[in-house]
Amino acid sequence: MKKKILVLAVLLSLIGIIGCSSKQNSENSLAKISFPENPKLEESRDPSIVLDKKNWGTLGAHDPSIFKDKDTYYVFSTDARVGGSATPGIQVRKSKDLINWEFVGQALKGIPEEAKKWSRAQGIWAPEVTKVGNEYYLYYCASSFGKNKSYIGLLKSKTIEGPWEDQGLVLKTNQGEDRNALDPNIVYDKDGQMWMSYGSFWSGIYIVKLDNNTGKLVNQSDKGKNIAQRNGSVSGAVEGPFIIYNEEQKKYYLFVSYGSLSSDYNVRVGRADDIEGPYLDSNGNDMTDISNSNYNEVGNKVLGGYKFGDSEGFIAPGHNSVLKDNGNYYIAHHVRTEKKTDWFYLNVRKILWSEDGWPMVSPERYTGETEEKIEKDAIIGNWQLILQDKNVNEIIPSLQYEFKSNNKIKSEKQSGKWELTGDNNIVIEMSNNGEETKYNGKVIPSWDFENEKSTLVFTAINRNGVALWGKLIR
Repeated sequence: MKKKILVLAVLLSLIGIIGCSSKQNSENSLAKISFPENPKLEESRDPSIVLDKKNWGTLGAHDPSIFKDKDTYYVFSTDARVGGSATPGIQVRKSKDLINWEFVGQALKGIPEEAKKWSRAQGIWAPEVTKVGNEYYLYYCASSFGKNKSYIGLLKSKTIEGPWEDQGLVLKTNQGEDRNALDPNIVYDKDGQMWMSYGSFWSGIYIVKLDNNTGKLVNQSDKGKNIAQRNGSVSGAVEGPFIIYNEEQKKYYLFVSYGSLSSDYNVRVGRADDIEGPYLDSNGNDMTDISNSNYNEVGNKVLGGYKFGDSEGFIAPGHNSVLKDNGNYYIAHHVRTEKKTDWFYLNVRKILWSEDGWPMVSPERYTGETEEKIEKDAIIGNWQLILQDKNVNEIIPSLQYEFKSNNKIKSEKQSGKWELTGDNNIVIEMSNNGEETKYNGKVIPSWDFENEKSTLVFTAINRNGVALWGKLIR
């Protein structure tokens, strides 16, 4: 009996030593990582801050269009305001680091007369900025909520902060037409030809060729080709197009927002070999396909409502733009808070790329992190995971999993395994109801905004275009 007790004591002691050793190895591996510093961002929910524009920072930025001019980043956004009526004129913010944002003011003193007369708009929506030669082109749209008598116009300036001169009409639509002249996005194809994607609800998203010299339509009678739409059963809810060309992948990527801007906005992606499409998702679904009985199935879902642990959740992230800067990609979008759904903020997140060439969005806002080599021991610990289910587009809460040193994954209801390959590539296999699903992604250091500390996060995607997010909580 004493011998059995002795053996048991030795085993328990060994287990304790192994456990302590694993924990120590994990801490040593984490210590080698260059985590971003605490951004020290204060996002007060105190209603008094909405009265002073100097306090706005990221607060109140809706439909952000991001642009880099020399060493400064700019965001132009919709005339929308938290806690009051917006002043027409296009909001402008700037930053030196993509983290700390300063409210600059407004590009205009009101709505250009021709646009206002046509649309009867109360404000300017969804601006877009680009540079042509030595001039800055600022596109804007004017409309009324739920109507498609809409107007896209053009402003020009010698400097990014104005003054801006109105160049008049680019494209307009009238009630009774099958499309909506909203949400302009300027994109250049691989040969340098200028295009504009646009559209909101109705029959969806279009792309039309522009004159590189004037910034206006090459053919005034041609309003473009349809590249994305949604079924009438969801009111055709697709808008906010943004196209980028990835030179490494030699493909064009179309980002769009599905759903309602105040409740279930989520970002979907398709890609194409040609700028005019067809844009396909991971499953080969065409972004114009409205025959699919599951209308949420089309498009890779890369960003949706989420909630980590017991922290406040975020809803309706969407209407994004994308910035390529020194080989890195960033997505800028607005998002609403769980407790104050009429409060919306600018978010900038790092985009990583899967091995098969799909964009993956970081679970946390950008704070200066870069990709680096991650050791296996750093992965061991408790993680909060969020599956960006295509059919659930409101807040999705995280679930806790343990990533073990033997590469197993455990939770109360699921099991799986993980593997770290290369410098920071991660493969995760999860078993659910007897079915195995594999996710391929990347691990990066990050700032944990919910818990106010540095940590590791991963973003991954499966072959069906569904994103999986993870955050190490140790």
